[in-house]
Amino acid sequence: MLDEHAHEICAAIDDEREAMVALLAELVAIASENPPGAEYDACLATLADGMRAAGLSPDRVGIRTALPRAALRGFVGNSGPTLYFHGHYDVVPAFSRDQFQPRVEGDTLFGRGSSDMKSGLVAMLFAARVLIRSRTRLHGRLGLLFVPDEETGGSDGSEALAASGELARDGIGMLLPEPTSGRIWHSNRGAFTAEVTVSGRAAHVGMQHLGTNAVERAVPILDRLFALKRELDARGSILLVGGRVEAGSNFNVVPESCRFSVDRRTNPDEDHDLERRRLVDLIERGGDGTNVSIRVIQEGQSAASSMDQPLARMLTHAVTCVTGQTPEAEMCPGLLETRFYAAAGVPAYAYGPGLLSVSHGPNEFVRISRMIECAKIYALVAAAQLALD
Repeated sequence: MLDEHAHEICAAIDDEREAMVALLAELVAIASENPPGAEYDACLATLADGMRAAGLSPDRVGIRTALPRAALRGFVGNSGPTLYFHGHYDVVPAFSRDQFQPRVEGDTLFGRGSSDMKSGLVAMLFAARVLIRSRTRLHGRLGLLFVPDEETGGSDGSEALAASGELARDGIGMLLPEPTSGRIWHSNRGAFTAEVTVSGRAAHVGMQHLGTNAVERAVPILDRLFALKRELDARGSILLVGGRVEAGSNFNVVPESCRFSVDRRTNPDEDHDLERRRLVDLIERGGDGTNVSIRVIQEGQSAASSMDQPLARMLTHAVTCVTGQTPEAEMCPGLLETRFYAAAGVPAYAYGPGLLSVSHGPNEFVRISRMIECAKIYALVAAAQLALD
């Protein structure tokens, strides 16, 4: 049951529906695609305006990497124990430019990033806005942190912030608005994603004896990888071989290179480093040290936060009160930026308005009513977690 103050918070968020839809449409129209990291400054400027409108003082945080990157941070309340609302503002590349023309049909807003996760950022901004306007008294503070480069593994975003000590400072909890399809993600698999290049030597098809076929060299490696995949399938773990494959330059030329991706997702009960070494050894066994190379695309450890933590109980209670349904808790099938907070001993959970099934797809959308529900949930959790005794 919600008390009188919680009802006031929820009613205030209902009143912001038009403004929330307008901000989401503005954000979706910004093509902050990653790769390559386009229009980041425009997205940051719009988010900073949203923070100022909410009553926060946005702080642009430069990230020390080879690429020009920045995060945006703002706080509600005084210094002290901090609950973080954390999200990313980059989106995967669109299928067409039409995806950056937001379209509203009834309760649905279509567009790239609407589900993953710009609707979540809007929900968090308006949760903070209503808490400030309601003069909710907090013990500690609520921190909003919006980061780049999550869609390419976070090395130029949250990982770099964690390495520099800018992440999870004074943290007592973290919420992440990933498209969780109505569930709470309390854990995530680890990931080791790489591009394997097998080298050969080019030659005309009529003189193929002078060349070395890189595809032929790659076949024994692929055979071993698929044998490993069958073993992992049997024990409920994941390996994808050949999500991307490229070889040769033309039909009448011996291919001088063959490139393919491998994507290994480790469960929390697996030894990630051991599984990584096993995979790398299996690949390198096919080469002589010069004809096989591995380029790491992303890597991250599995992580988990207990559902017995106070923050998890508060989140479950808020979801149940707002939606009328008790959410299931499960492991995310991929990487989550909750892992950086969990590594610092901060309980971290993902719950957002979007659907995983449509995120990254050609017809991405979010239900506006779900965005509003999530804003209520985030505000109620923050009020409960940071309430004065």
